[in-house]
Amino acid sequence: MVFVHFSRPTQMLVATAQAIIVVVAAGFFVQAAQPVWQETPDDWAHWRGPHCDGIYSSSDWARDFPQTGAQIDWEAAVGTGFSSVSIVGNRLWTMGHKDGIDTVWCLDTTTGKTIWTHTYPSAIVDNLHEGGPGSTPTFASGRIITLGKEGHYFCLDAQSGAVIWKGMLPELTGVERPTWGFSGSALVCGKHVILDAGPLVSLDLETGTLLWKTKDFAPGYGSAVSFVRDGEPLVALLNNDALLVARVADGSLVAEFPWNTSFSTSSTTPVIDTSGPEIRLWISTGYRRGGAMLRLVGDSLERVWENKSLSNHMASSILWKGHLYGFDGNSHRARSVSLVCLDAATGEERWRERGLGCGSLMLADETLIVLSDQGELVFAPASPQAFTPVARGDALDGKCWTVPVLVRGRIYCRNADGRLVCVNVEQPAPSAATLP
Repeated sequence: MVFVHFSRPTQMLVATAQAIIVVVAAGFFVQAAQPVWQETPDDWAHWRGPHCDGIYSSSDWARDFPQTGAQIDWEAAVGTGFSSVSIVGNRLWTMGHKDGIDTVWCLDTTTGKTIWTHTYPSAIVDNLHEGGPGSTPTFASGRIITLGKEGHYFCLDAQSGAVIWKGMLPELTGVERPTWGFSGSALVCGKHVILDAGPLVSLDLETGTLLWKTKDFAPGYGSAVSFVRDGEPLVALLNNDALLVARVADGSLVAEFPWNTSFSTSSTTPVIDTSGPEIRLWISTGYRRGGAMLRLVGDSLERVWENKSLSNHMASSILWKGHLYGFDGNSHRARSVSLVCLDAATGEERWRERGLGCGSLMLADETLIVLSDQGELVFAPASPQAFTPVARGDALDGKCWTVPVLVRGRIYCRNADGRLVCVNVEQPAPSAATLP
């Protein structure tokens, strides 16, 4: 006789049904392998969120703060660094550094308590900043992919933290660690784990085997992003030599657009616009290099416009309803940095706002969620007319360069010292008087 029990998916993670098969006649017990977790549209499973564009679709969150200020549900100490968070179900992953050790953290989003950690020795790589990991863990098919400043890469079991495969980028490609360390987050496209390793490389998700690599480039500090043209998956990356567009299938280059920045500091993710009749890509870097809107035509990238109105030093811009929103200026001159809105079609400046320092931003339900470089959370409608905040509240202190992340009524923010806070922005429950 065979009994099959299917466990109910929990709030923690959406999983395939786990079968427990008891074979009574044979006198033995067999339990199937652990379920494969799958992200949902409500999750933030990797850098820049569900569509790799810094936009979250939920409208179910409050755009104000109590009179007492931002409500902190919990906080955790995760170590020095600038790694953002990835969230699936009620699990959160991030990275930090302390005393010569990098740590990958898995936390419970409800309590902030540690579920598991994975550690390894690493230099802090603190050239002109606090140092520590700069990349964000990537969740894919029940696995977590991480990259450290010295080039340590790991594929970990998302549930337990067990190592599935690992390696070192300098050993894989022969490229030396860049000045500020490897900082890009992994992009997973099907079986491909894509990283900026000098050459753009693809590793097999199941085994870690090298699938392809491009020719060598000077590695940047940003991350790759994927898109589709005529049914073909492509990937775009801005390194310290050029903007690249390559085929996901084999790494062959479709197009290159030379782009150099003072001090080799390209650290942003390209913004892809596929809403119109042609594919456009926005790139921007700091030190007054400015930004450019390009169109992909055949096997070439053509400049649509270029100006110096929006120079993203570290935080990538947001494209929303035909307008770009982002920070213009450099961290060492934070007082002169401005949050800027540009017309994406022409590059015309629509407005400019100082006072937030070299901060970062995301967007949810047509609202900019901005974290200043001193830890103030600001909510404002994403409008080309003006920057008009509707709420402000202190979430952190210290240096805050890491992008805030909203997931299911909570905003997760961290500072360079590794203080991670969970800010409650749940919609208040309706009172009895307002119930139908």
